[in-house]
Amino acid sequence: MSNKPAKNREWKQETYENEKGTFTIFFDLCKGCGLCIEKCPTQVISWSENLGFMGTPAVKPRMEGCIVCGMCELVCPEPAISIIRKKKKPTPIQDNTPQEQ
Repeated sequence: MSNKPAKNREWKQETYENEKGTFTIFFDLCKGCGLCIEKCPTQVISWSENLGFMGTPAVKPRMEGCIVCGMCELVCPEPAISIIRKKKKPTPIQDNTPQEQ
């Protein structure tokens, strides 16, 4: 056995962003099953020109209509999609932090 440290793998990915959050697709993990396209409630995911690891088309979002709900990440059988929601700024009514006087 070798005592060499493991190399970190560079995953081919593409990240898309809108005001609600980010959608990252990892092409090396996408097998092109299309479950995310089928289950997207706003129908903003489509086939990409990029290929997944099985040589099938990967997916891409149209961020103009994406609500960053995370359904695609949930139904993906591989860890090929990562959804990160941006934190909302609290309104004055929701902001319960004490004000300096």
